[in-house]
Amino acid sequence: MGLLGNFFSKIKNVANKWSQEVSNLFSDSPLTDGFWDELEELLIAGDVGIDTSEALIKDLRQVAIDKRIAHTGELKGAFADMLTARLETVEGMGRPLDTSASPSVIMLVGVNGSGKTTTAGKLAAAFLKDGKSVILAAADTYRAAAIEQLKAWGERVGVRVVASSHGSDSAALVFDSIQAARASRTDIVIVDTAGRLHTKSNLMDELAKVRRIVDREVGTPAESLLVLDSVMGQNGFAQAGAFNKASPLSGVILTKFDNTAKGGIAISIADKLKLPIRCVGLGEGEDDLAPFSPAEFTRGLLGMEDANDGAKA
Repeated sequence: MGLLGNFFSKIKNVANKWSQEVSNLFSDSPLTDGFWDELEELLIAGDVGIDTSEALIKDLRQVAIDKRIAHTGELKGAFADMLTARLETVEGMGRPLDTSASPSVIMLVGVNGSGKTTTAGKLAAAFLKDGKSVILAAADTYRAAAIEQLKAWGERVGVRVVASSHGSDSAALVFDSIQAARASRTDIVIVDTAGRLHTKSNLMDELAKVRRIVDREVGTPAESLLVLDSVMGQNGFAQAGAFNKASPLSGVILTKFDNTAKGGIAISIADKLKLPIRCVGLGEGEDDLAPFSPAEFTRGLLGMEDANDGAKA
């Protein structure tokens, strides 16, 4: 997925109030106890999480001691490196989506309103630009509006949508989509699943059934991605365990990042969920979805001049 645009440019363009406050804190001022207190408050307020925030502060303090740093500006690059390192500890972080199977199946799971259908359309557009053929599977058969929305995305980007009637069997729909992909030699099937509440066991069982169909027909999906609304922050994490049980997850797509003042959610996902962030939604257009890059993410959010600014030699 190399044609999704320059992530660094996009993330700089949506640098939000939280990231600006963090960046401003690293202006060239004397290093005081007040700096550490304010940085910890900003990290916690930005959804980094208490434990992770404390660990980052501890490590950054040690850098200041070891390098005899007396001004905050000298710590900005080190802080960016720490955030990047946190993200890169998660296996698969920054790795492109796997579409090596034929056909490849990408399942998008998550609650209603997280942005699954829009993400499905954006992914389809991105794969087309990379020379891949795509089928969209409208497996959210519980909501007629979701089917119509996916059809609209199919028309918009120019891909086939396999759909059925409202209330039909979603697992059967996915089976039909895979067979259609085989018959037409289509490279990728993107499955838009129902926006299930993770507390509804019968709906989660239906998701597990869909997953079994995919496993039976093509083996383990190349990707089973949890679509998380970044505005929800820490409240979105309760979903991950239940969805992972129904359809073991290979990563996260973080949506609506341009609307949130809590950029630290990416750090929390790495630290708490131990799942790689695969893409980030940065707007409403079909091109406003970018592969996640840890180094570009941290430097873009901190307002650094380029993706390599402040990086370790």
